[in-house]
Amino acid sequence: MSETLKKTDVLRIAIAQLNPTVGDVVGNLAKARAARSEAAAQGADLLLLTELFISGYPPEDLVLKPAFLRACLSAVEQLAADTADGGPGVIVGFPRQSEKGRHNSVAILDGGKILAFRDKIDLPNYGEFDEKRVFVEGEMPGPVNFRGVRIGVPICEEIWNDAGVCETLAETGAEILLVPNGSPFYRNKVDVRHQVVLRQVIETGLPLIFANQIGGQDELVFDGASFAFNGDRSLAFQMSQFEETLSVTTWKRTEAGWCCEQGPMSRIPEKEEADYRACVLGFRDYVNKNGFKSVVLGLSGGIDSAICAAIAVDALGEERVRAVMLPYRYTSKESFADAEACAQALGCHYDIVPIADPVEGFLSSLSEMFEGTESGITEENLQSRARGTILMAISNKFGSMVVTTGNKSEMSVGYATLYGDMNGGFNPIKDLYKMQVYALSAWRNAHVPPGALGPSGQVIPANILSKAPSAELRPNQTDQDSLPPYPMLDDILECLVEKEMAVDDIVARGHDIATVHRIEHLLYLAEYKRRQSAPGVKITQKNFGRDRRYPITNRFRDR
Repeated sequence: MSETLKKTDVLRIAIAQLNPTVGDVVGNLAKARAARSEAAAQGADLLLLTELFISGYPPEDLVLKPAFLRACLSAVEQLAADTADGGPGVIVGFPRQSEKGRHNSVAILDGGKILAFRDKIDLPNYGEFDEKRVFVEGEMPGPVNFRGVRIGVPICEEIWNDAGVCETLAETGAEILLVPNGSPFYRNKVDVRHQVVLRQVIETGLPLIFANQIGGQDELVFDGASFAFNGDRSLAFQMSQFEETLSVTTWKRTEAGWCCEQGPMSRIPEKEEADYRACVLGFRDYVNKNGFKSVVLGLSGGIDSAICAAIAVDALGEERVRAVMLPYRYTSKESFADAEACAQALGCHYDIVPIADPVEGFLSSLSEMFEGTESGITEENLQSRARGTILMAISNKFGSMVVTTGNKSEMSVGYATLYGDMNGGFNPIKDLYKMQVYALSAWRNAHVPPGALGPSGQVIPANILSKAPSAELRPNQTDQDSLPPYPMLDDILECLVEKEMAVDDIVARGHDIATVHRIEHLLYLAEYKRRQSAPGVKITQKNFGRDRRYPITNRFRDR
């Protein structure tokens, strides 16, 4: 059998789910070259990289800079020149300038040159995506002849909707579909992707490889979990989730078409494990890619700060995490003990910095102006703002990023203090409702996720999980003094935020109408706070910021 026939009938495709950094064109090119060397060592014919890999994804308005586009094109040309060595060809995504405008493009490289460009047609413009404002649509593609195999290269969104790209590729002779993706994580996303791909496989009869980016980029987490389906709808391979890896798969031509004979079958994490690992990955990449050497957070003895401390240690290691207890007269002995026990269990640095002097100083300075008024929320918020100021001072002095620790339930109804507990650079639990925080905390006490740098065992003390949540800003305070029980609150919020349900439909689930009206009012009222909040990992289908963009000035109420 001739070498040409072997390469026509057997194709070894390397799928690289790697972690590029937006804007780091030189570093991303180096990653691509290293992946190609690894693929060559394993005998691959073709390396499939992910969407806009050279620029990092999503590059957003960086693509408006001509110098950035030129740098990306130069990197692709260098990578194309590498393929003159007879090793693997490469499929790589990058932003491309043409006479018609800027494109979200893919280049197919082999034999020392660029064989073809593919420009994305279906540009997503919903949720976290905003591609229509920076890219123009490409033209309907045909297959590319790669070493005797006609491959189709749809780009991400083109397999999610009925744009007709896959159908056109099949009708014009494509034998196999290779899809570079930048598909962000949200809960149960792997199942959603499988259904999307299966629909295209059923319609075209062609096998489809789904290669997905991994890593954190601001609020978004890309979870990898690359996979493929054969033309007979069977799962061809499944790569791991939340792990940077390269896998070489072997494909053979049969009478029924191309079929995968060899590839990985990795376990996909479920529920709490997936959410927790997404929080760790997103947090780690935000800290590391932005050059922070360490982080600092207020450790109050409550559940939110405890899980944030666990995430930070798992992501960065104990030596890069400083926890600070910031007590005032209302801080209970129980909270002292719980915070210290949590820090000891995690092994991170632990300090106690009392806030009595600054709080009393503020009150003294304001005493004349506040004379004759009743003490209340204003005075309580001074405690939070004193804590925030101290944490920011520690950040300034030691270069540590402040970790924000508020959950989605609090952020939804405005139970967070601007310039106080909302201070910080990044919030790993911003998109987790309170009951999800409890569930993830219990899961972490029983498991150590792969790649975690923290210890095994109970890292969040049992008392933190069992006691009533409290901000401890006044005597005997609990969150439930002014909010519904968290299971009820979280269900109402999920209906309002994720599902955009009408008040009457939420009431039909068994909720009190006055309570629903109040929570809806608080949700709208707190929009101005959320606009000023730190970014945080996206876990749900609709996070605050990228997905849910409500006006601050808004008089609508569903009455």
